[in-house]
Amino acid sequence: MVVDRGRYPTAVTPWESVEWRDAALGWVRQELAVHGLRIAAERAVRVRLRPWSVLMRLPVAGRGDVWFKANPPASAFEAALTAALARWVPGQVLGPLAVDAGRGWSLLPDGGELFRVALDRGPADPHAWEQPLAQYADLQRALVPHTTHLERLGVPSARTAQLPDIFDQIVAENAALSPDDRRRLGALRPCLADWCTELVGLGIADSLDHADLHDGQLFAPRAGRFTFFDWGDATVSHPFCSFRVPAAAVRERYGADALPRLRDAYLEPWTGDGRTTVELRRAMRLAWRLGALGRAHSWGRLFPPPSGVPDAMDTGAAESAAWLRELFTEPAV
Repeated sequence: MVVDRGRYPTAVTPWESVEWRDAALGWVRQELAVHGLRIAAERAVRVRLRPWSVLMRLPVAGRGDVWFKANPPASAFEAALTAALARWVPGQVLGPLAVDAGRGWSLLPDGGELFRVALDRGPADPHAWEQPLAQYADLQRALVPHTTHLERLGVPSARTAQLPDIFDQIVAENAALSPDDRRRLGALRPCLADWCTELVGLGIADSLDHADLHDGQLFAPRAGRFTFFDWGDATVSHPFCSFRVPAAAVRERYGADALPRLRDAYLEPWTGDGRTTVELRRAMRLAWRLGALGRAHSWGRLFPPPSGVPDAMDTGAAESAAWLRELFTEPAV
C-alpha cells in the first residue's frame, strides 16, 4: 500500500487501527464480490489520509479502479446521501457500488476525468463552467421536494431562515477570532438577519448546497455532461450559496470579467418560476455573502476545537474565521 498523508502527517484517523483497516478491506472485498469483482493483487492500493476522510484507490482485476471512502462522524451522512442522490438524480452524481450508512462507508466506481484535468488540458475558456453550473442548478431544483428527507439522512440543516442563529453559534464557538473581529461581526449581525429575511421573501426554496463545488469535485466523462461527487460539506440551505466556490475558482483562473455570464448561466434554470432576472440577480448577491457563512459552518463542523482546550491555531477555527471575515466583502456579481 502507498499512503499519502498530505499536509496532515499527525492527523489521527481510523486507519491507525489494524482492526478498522481489516474490517474496511473485508467489507470492500465482500461488496466487490457481489458485483463479480476482486482486488487486483499485482497493483498497489493507494491510501489518502485526511482529517475529513480516509480514501482508498483500489485496483480491480479486469477493469478500472474503484474508490473506498470513510467519513468522520461530522460528515458520515455522505454515504447515505450518495445513495439517495443516485436514486433521485441518476446520471448526475457518482452512483455507489455499495454503501454502509451506519459506518459512513462508500464504495464508488471511477468517475472518469476530473473537470480540473479537462480545464488544464484544453485551451483557456472562461465559459467552460457555464454548462456544469446550469446542470447543477437543474439538480438542485430536482432536489427541492426532498429537503426534509435530506435532513433525515443527517445532512446538516442550514436553511436560510436559520442562518442568523447559525452565525451566532459559529462566532461564539470560534477561538481564532480577534476582539476586533467579534466587534465587527456583532455590528454586521443585523444586516445579516436582513439579508436572510429578504432572501426568504424572494421565495426561492432551500435545497442541497454542495458547499465546496470547485473544479476537483466533478467529473467530465463526456462533452456537455458532468458528474458531481464529494458531498461531505453539504447542507440544506439556500441553493444560490453554492455559487460562491465555483465563482472563486473561475475568477482565479480567468478573471472577474467571466463572472456575470457565469452567474446568468447558473440562474437561467431558475427563471421558469416567474421571477425576473433582476430578482434572481438580487438573490444571488445576497446569497454570495451567505455562501461564506456556509463555508465557515463547514470548517467548524469538520474540525471541532479540542475538547476543553480552545486553540486559536486549530485548522477549523482559523479557516472558519477567515470565511467569517469574507462576510464583509462586497459580492463579486
